[in-house]
Amino acid sequence: MKYVYPAIIQPGEKSGYWIRFPDLQGCYSQGETLPDIMEMAQFALSEWLQYLTDEKQTIPLASPIRDVKTETEDEFVTLVYAAVESSSVAA
Repeated sequence: MKYVYPAIIQPGEKSGYWIRFPDLQGCYSQGETLPDIMEMAQFALSEWLQYLTDEKQTIPLASPIRDVKTETEDEFVTLVYAAVESSSVAA
């Protein structure tokens, strides 16, 4: 299954970036550069959704990007893509 979720990127206090997914409480990552953070975000999102799939938990719907609000003017919203395989857990 393929997914696209909005994510909020925030610069770190001293360096690097943080990224969080408002629709997936607890799913976040960090990286030193924007390319790093995008790679880490895709990995974090894929792993989070794969866990939910394997555990047969409901995957929340992604919010429309236009509905995602930042908390500070340093933050910005982007979209992150992830592909998740069907659960390999036997029924």
